[in-house]
Amino acid sequence: MEKTKNLKSGEFLVRDISANDIFVPEEFNEEQLMIAQTCKDFIEAEVYPRLDELDNGNRELMKEVLKKAGDLGLMGISIPEEFGGFGQSFLTQMLAAETIGAGYSFSVAFMAHCGIGTLPIMYYGNEEQRQRYIPQLATGNLLGAYCLTEPGAGSDANSGKTSAIPTKDGKHYILNGQKMWITNAGFCDIQIVFAKVENDRILSAFIVESNMPGVRIGPDEHKMGIKGSSTAQVYYTDVMVPAENMLGARGEGFRIALSILHMGRMKLGANVIGASKKAITDSVKYANERKQFCVLISAFGAIQYKLAEMVIRTFAHESAIYRVSSDIDELMEKLKVEMPDAGRAVIEAISHYAVEDAILKVYGSEMLDYVVDEGVQIHGGMGYSAEMNIERGYRDSRINRIFEGTNEINRLLVGDTAMKRAMKGDFDLFGPAEELFNQLGAITDGAIAYEDYFQEKKRYIRNFKKVALLCIYAANKQFSKKLVREQEVMMNIADIISELYIAESLALRVEKIQDMKGEAFPLYQDILDVFVYDAAQKISKFAGECVHSLPEKEQEENLVEAVKALTCVKGVNVKDARRRIAAKLI
Repeated sequence: MEKTKNLKSGEFLVRDISANDIFVPEEFNEEQLMIAQTCKDFIEAEVYPRLDELDNGNRELMKEVLKKAGDLGLMGISIPEEFGGFGQSFLTQMLAAETIGAGYSFSVAFMAHCGIGTLPIMYYGNEEQRQRYIPQLATGNLLGAYCLTEPGAGSDANSGKTSAIPTKDGKHYILNGQKMWITNAGFCDIQIVFAKVENDRILSAFIVESNMPGVRIGPDEHKMGIKGSSTAQVYYTDVMVPAENMLGARGEGFRIALSILHMGRMKLGANVIGASKKAITDSVKYANERKQFCVLISAFGAIQYKLAEMVIRTFAHESAIYRVSSDIDELMEKLKVEMPDAGRAVIEAISHYAVEDAILKVYGSEMLDYVVDEGVQIHGGMGYSAEMNIERGYRDSRINRIFEGTNEINRLLVGDTAMKRAMKGDFDLFGPAEELFNQLGAITDGAIAYEDYFQEKKRYIRNFKKVALLCIYAANKQFSKKLVREQEVMMNIADIISELYIAESLALRVEKIQDMKGEAFPLYQDILDVFVYDAAQKISKFAGECVHSLPEKEQEENLVEAVKALTCVKGVNVKDARRRIAAKLI
């Protein structure tokens, strides 16, 4: 496969890159680490001492804490300097998002304001709208919310019924409708509201101020988790929205909504790293204090397995998050030169990596669910008690698989978007896939007599990519246009793609760390060994389910044999590897 640096979204399926061409967290500079430390200090000083109060649904307290974050400048990290922010890179924004992610329900309120509540205006607003609202949002003087979901329109956002009818003089739109599951609704000043103008098929977007007559906020919902986050319904009755408050062009709302969701998914992928690291830290501390049978439970192999696996999945996900964040930064700089509007250049760069952000939203949210679940198990009965933060983390985690697009929707997007990008000409997916398919019966694992450690890992990952290509080609060949309805097969393909992308990102990170430091890091190699070994088993299973679901059976045996050859990896003593990882933690 040809090597290249700036891969397009999904292009990793057919191209390899060098470890030197990716960014790894070990490369963050002093300024970036200082920003992260400021976020961490704020969480520890202002959020952790008030967790119980916040979880009691104290809207005024949450508003107060958010405004303190604004006073420190934490809300302006992604905002350009001309609008009162710090104009930091996307990588830095993601590092801040990771750190804030350890803040339980505060992180939801904070990220909703800084992301989906502010950035639609920053990216799609005109100059007057930006000057009017962004400086106030960047400092926390105004707090934002994003109003898309309706009682009858969840994943199918464009089926919403909220309407905006222009007045005869054209100076206002009369807004009527209802929104639900709105984060920060209870105290927001500004709302990004999506509605259909007259008989339009497609949504438009509006900036609505909460104090406009006819805007009514319902009581906060009683939720399983993120209890400190204000989540309520918003009702609009003949709200007179000034015509100049339309965001973007008429009918552009659906595009705005999708683009902002891409951004939200990516930043959620960073948030969960912070939450996961907090859960791991709490679990290690508890395991090092709790004794059973006169022995610390951290000495037990069953507990060490859990701690190690928590670290492996978090470290792997983190590798992929910062890999693609760097890609986004590079594309942003390129598009800013090519596009007259810098705001739109930024959101176009984020939206471009739709395949990766769907992967990372799904993998990250499920990674955190695993980590907090095992964290509760390590805490035993105490993990089920509200006295422990791990109980809060467990409840708070569950929402991540639902918002920013359910994991089911995102899984369907992974393969579908990659294939659409290929058909659009972004990269050649079906050519290599067809060539590989025509070799069925002669496919081997490609092992060579002399390969070093990283050559072996790269071969495994190239083979995983071949499995993905074979499944994509075979499914397309047999189902054709009906493939979109074969959701189980699409999800099998998505899971194969996700596993190989995370595995590749992890392998590149470990190799680059070794190159940077000039020495081997056995512990990181343990993480990579276990992850790739497990990924091979998972990919084999997903591919087998895909192949056996195909209606025509004449190539089934050849496909099964090819999958078997391509997911064959050398055996690993995963028990000892996990014990070494756990020992470092303990």
